[in-house]
Amino acid sequence: MPEPDRVAELRQRLQTLEPLELEIRDDSAAHAGHAGAAGGGHYRVRIVSPRFAGLSRVQRHRLVFAAAGDLMQRGIHALAVTALAPGE
Repeated sequence: MPEPDRVAELRQRLQTLEPLELEIRDDSAAHAGHAGAAGGGHYRVRIVSPRFAGLSRVQRHRLVFAAAGDLMQRGIHALAVTALAPGE
């Protein structure tokens, strides 16, 4: 799957979390040659959603990874997440 499609698919999947803000950065080029990079890209996500209010950092990350679903096995090698509730 070409890189832009991967970002678009991740963006679409994260819409289930009703983000007020969503930034996705593709850091794959910085990891070229890394042994695990052949299995997928490296991405950073910053997401602000009311769904995260009252949840721990781990619970927020679990929601993001669940929304990403099978992309974590077939298109994403590494995903750095910053998940915030509004006002944080």
